[in-house]
This record gives sequence, C-alpha cells and structure tokens, in this order.
Amino acid sequence: MEREELKAKRREVAGKRVRFIRRQGMIPANLYGPNLESISLEIETAPLRRMLTKVGRNALINLKVDHDKKSRMVMVRDIQHDPLTDALLHVDFFQPVMTHKIKADVPLQFIGEAPAARSRRAIMIESMTMLHVEALPADLPRHIEVDLSVLRELEEAIHVRDIRPPEGVEILSDPDQVIVKVMEAKAEVVEEAAAAEAEVVGEEEAPAEEGAAPDESGAKARKREE
Repeated sequence: MEREELKAKRREVAGKRVRFIRRQGMIPANLYGPNLESISLEIETAPLRRMLTKVGRNALINLKVDHDKKSRMVMVRDIQHDPLTDALLHVDFFQPVMTHKIKADVPLQFIGEAPAARSRRAIMIESMTMLHVEALPADLPRHIEVDLSVLRELEEAIHVRDIRPPEGVEILSDPDQVIVKVMEAKAEVVEEAAAAEAEVVGEEEAPAEEGAAPDESGAKARKREE
C-alpha cells in the first residue's frame, strides 16, 4: 500500500521563539520513539494540513527528515490547535518499532441506520467515539465501523463486546461498555415539565385574594385619594 510522504527539517528554534517560524509558514513538530532521542522539526504548514486531513492519527506515513538517507515510518500522536482560532500550532510524531505492538485510540465510524430510531418516541445515545486497541503498527486501522442497522427495538444497545475488530487488532476497552443505545423518550418527563410551566403561568396571572395586603404602589394611591 502506498503511504503518504511528508518532508521535514531539523529545527533549532525552541520555546517562545517558535512563533517566528509559524509566521514563515512552518509548523513546529517533534519526533520521538523507543530508543530514539527526541528530534525537533519544522514542517511546511500547507502540506502538513493536507496530510492530517487525509490520513488522521493512526496511519503510517513516510517522514523524510533532511540529511537522513532513508525515510522514517511514523504516525501522528498529538496535534495542538489554538483554542480560539483553531490554528495548527504543533504536531508530535511517533516512530514505532514495526515488530512491536502498540496501543492506540481508534475512532468509531457509525454506518447504516437504526430502525428503532425511526420512532418519534426514540432517541439514540452515542456513548463512545473511540476504542482503545493494541496491534502492530501496520495493522492499526484508521477507524472501526459500528453497524447501527442491528438496533431494531427500543432499549437495544451495541456494546464493545459486539464489535469484531480487524484481523491482528485486539480491543482493550471494557467489553461491557455501551457504545450506542436507542432509548425511549420518557413522555412523563415532558408532561411534568409542561404541567410545571402551566402552574407558574397560572400563579403569575391569578388575581390577589380578597383581604390580601396591598402592594406599596396601591397603598400610595389610596393615601393620595384620602
């Protein structure tokens, strides 16, 4: 399978000074791995963004670092964005040992349609978006599919134990965890809320009882009449 390729330069700038390389259209990055001393890198922003959009986190990519004779097979481990602007700030790459299994979080991809969710009385709750798995780097899937079409009745659920992972992948998440469930919307909750709202409106519109103490404005008006 052909893998994405990305070029990087070794970076000497560190700390707060990295903001200057961002202004020059570069993103700071780090490369680390077993028996590998961390390497500071800088990568052109545009091709890095395209690569991240295309392959995601767990895919293996060929990283060509300047002055290296061979490309390094790496995967994205962490992506940092500006919380206000969502601008890309920093990326961490991990260089695995291809013969050693690694652990990773793999996104879930929901496919199909749940027949039970077509009812007006139904709501579908997605409780998980990732599965924690273990596999050789080359066997890590980009996502794991969850088929919603098996949810035919209200209160049915898909648990972690119901997922069949790709060959060579072991799911480490708790097998009893619920991934997605179709639940019946409780009508009594809606009715209670409506009744409470009606009660509040009724209290606001109800006239004062005979003999009740007048409010301050009423007292002042009677005093002027006297």
